[in-house]
Amino acid sequence: MPPGLVIHVPHASTIIPADVRDQFVLSDADLDTELRLMTDHLTDELFAMPRMTATTIRFPVSRLVVDPERFESDEQDVMAARGMGVVYERTAGQRALRRMLSVEERGRLIERWYRPHHAALTAAVADTLKARGSCVILDVHSFPPTPLPYEMDQRPDRPDICIGTDGFHTREVLTNTAVRLFEEAGWSVALNRPFAGALVPMAYYRTDARVQAVMIEANRRLYLDEATGTRGAGFDACHARLSRVVDHLIDDLLLAPFSRR
Repeated sequence: MPPGLVIHVPHASTIIPADVRDQFVLSDADLDTELRLMTDHLTDELFAMPRMTATTIRFPVSRLVVDPERFESDEQDVMAARGMGVVYERTAGQRALRRMLSVEERGRLIERWYRPHHAALTAAVADTLKARGSCVILDVHSFPPTPLPYEMDQRPDRPDICIGTDGFHTREVLTNTAVRLFEEAGWSVALNRPFAGALVPMAYYRTDARVQAVMIEANRRLYLDEATGTRGAGFDACHARLSRVVDHLIDDLLLAPFSRR
């Protein structure tokens, strides 16, 4: 039996709830620009898979409200030093994003969106483990073809596909298979560049090797009209190729011993 698949879509939403809009110090026009730059537009559609193939967990609001990819504690997260921990304080250009929040306001944001989302992701992984005995999480993102100022990797030579791995939760067979399949699909591939890592629920993090994870980031030049955040001319072709790669990834993992490193 192949491992079950959970697709995690953390950054596709552009929704800023009306009751938190006053936290942001940007004008409406500047906030729209920030959403255009920081949203992984259409990744929920780009990586869409049938329910019989995968369980998809999608974060319902913008990462500018709360970022579900961060650790809940800023002390654990390297991006907090750039004002972009779990609750962002700065923009992509490192300007002020929101006013100073009280401890209570910050806590309400986490309680309202971050924790329920992670509870849903944890439940999806638990259900998959119960049904299949093993689980692969695809943590799906996109990235701009030109680095934004906040990014740690400022090298201009960006690949078509970035594959992020975790030292405990990404077995060698999973990494090698993903790289091979994306390259066979005709894309340039980089490991952990320009972004690194792969999200795993804390209930399993670094303790349960049955839960494997890999981050897949698509360069926005492949599918997006970056000026508008809408579908580009290459969207349908990119979606079709990604779907084939994911199907083959799961099929190939069925042929390779899942316990192999």
